[in-house]
Amino acid sequence: MTEIRDYRDADAASWLRCRLLSFFGTEYYDDIVVDRPVFENPAHRLVAVENDAVIGLTDVEIFADRATIDVLAVHPDHQRRGLATQLLDAVIPRLQGGVLDAWTRGDASANEWYRRSGFTENFRYLHVYKSGQDDADGFETPEGLGKPVTAFMHAPISLEASLRRRFSRVHVCRQYVRSL
Repeated sequence: MTEIRDYRDADAASWLRCRLLSFFGTEYYDDIVVDRPVFENPAHRLVAVENDAVIGLTDVEIFADRATIDVLAVHPDHQRRGLATQLLDAVIPRLQGGVLDAWTRGDASANEWYRRSGFTENFRYLHVYKSGQDDADGFETPEGLGKPVTAFMHAPISLEASLRRRFSRVHVCRQYVRSL
């Protein structure tokens, strides 16, 4: 039986494993963390647990003007069972009105889930990665250092076509919002 509850420090290793495996098959496959993020603002940190293992998780940080889903993830062995919706349903009553937002990339299932869950797309921009195979022209580094091998950058959506011609990895990042 799955239990939705507040995160506990004892969940740390299982939380990290669940987050890693849930991101592995997505466009966020390299968004690796080795320590649980700490928030500057208040946050609601929930987990879905079965047999003492975290199988789903969400962290929602509270700002003055909004709440933001920092992470919402379900272990791949437990996806398509409604756990993301259960986590969202558990956190929403804890929020004090206003707006809940979330950011995601191009994964069709994630985008469809946000739309089905009452979110609307509000904004988009690009996540651009420069790999070792991409041209380093235009990149400058401090004296004594070679050209960058890798880089992660943000760019306006209006540059998508030209950046896709130059870089092998370009993702559209979307902000979804939902009124509370």
